Amino acid sequence: MTTSTHVHPVALGFMPEAQVIDDPDHPGLRRAGPRAAAPYGDERVERQTCPATDLVYGDRDDLDLRRAGFDTVDLSGLEDVQRHCAEVRRAGRISDDHAAAIRAGLDGAVLPMVHGHELRVLHVADEGFIMRTTGPDGLSLVGPRSVGMNDHGQATSIHVDQDVYGTPLVQVMDGRAPELFVHDSPDGHNHDAGLWLVNLWVPLQQVVQPLVLADGRTVDRRRDQLRYGLSTSSFLDRGEDQVINDIWTLLHDDGQAWYFRSDMDHRQAYVFNTLSTPHGAGVLPGEDVARRCWLALEAAEAAVADGDADGARSAASGVDDEVLPDTTPALSAAVGQLLALLDEARRDPAALCRQEPGDEGATPWVAAAQAARARLVRYSLELRMVVSADA
Repeated sequence: MTTSTHVHPVALGFMPEAQVIDDPDHPGLRRAGPRAAAPYGDERVERQTCPATDLVYGDRDDLDLRRAGFDTVDLSGLEDVQRHCAEVRRAGRISDDHAAAIRAGLDGAVLPMVHGHELRVLHVADEGFIMRTTGPDGLSLVGPRSVGMNDHGQATSIHVDQDVYGTPLVQVMDGRAPELFVHDSPDGHNHDAGLWLVNLWVPLQQVVQPLVLADGRTVDRRRDQLRYGLSTSSFLDRGEDQVINDIWTLLHDDGQAWYFRSDMDHRQAYVFNTLSTPHGAGVLPGEDVARRCWLALEAAEAAVADGDADGARSAASGVDDEVLPDTTPALSAAVGQLLALLDEARRDPAALCRQEPGDEGATPWVAAAQAARARLVRYSLELRMVVSADA
């Protein structure tokens, strides 16, 4: 394999230093203060532009689960999983039946990793299966609160999903999690265990808002990794003693190394250490342009559907001078489709308004515009598993 030279300036969210306090329960360590924002909110998040390497165009042999804390697995051979993922993508939501079928397809599976090793699924967790949906540049496409597995937005800041020494693992595993699972924490580590608690992150499509992961070896955990108590009452059914989930947030440092894949679908998935790997959604260069084009095209669609040629031209004219910066090929191609459709609406909106609806009830231009915008929605599934690995 070769080392990728495709490095992009990706915007990531971090915990601001101003929100950090000394941790009274862990002398010598720090935690996020009571006013700190959760990893899924927009307030009190510090945005940093970080160089992130696109692994689609080259990989590194040492970026594997044991050394870096993450890897990519091949799901293409799991036919039932593939079929249900495709159905979830088309529906834009996940049902209980789909979730049960995907869990069943993964349970006991042996998954090849891109670096030649294999991962064996020993247990798929009952909780924590969710679907995330977001538009370009963080455009919200879900309601203000999640509903079960659905209506979850993107993670707006970098975090680690679980403290091996905290709730709920301390209750569920009677305090044995640190000795059973591989982990790196500010106050301890275990590199010799044979089990991993991992997240499987399955992109249904992710032209925008890609998942970005840190090479754990580049993170100063005692300095930059901060404990945080995340309330789970809105999306998990837990007892009172487990409603606050102990996770980690992260301070930014220039020495941290970040990686992503710019063009994935559900034939591949990330697997990363739930207890150790910092991750979150990144904003690619040009997502602001994609968002403006997305909104303009949506308004033009509505005008065309109403037969309002002047309204369609006005909506499309608001973005006639957009210039896309250097970005990933997948995002560049997707925005190019939006710009071409907007140009068509500017040139002859009356002709678009005279088109006859097709079998689906939309005119050809409106159907094409809807499909182009749909390509810029990031859908992803994530669930938690216990695995063993041969590396």
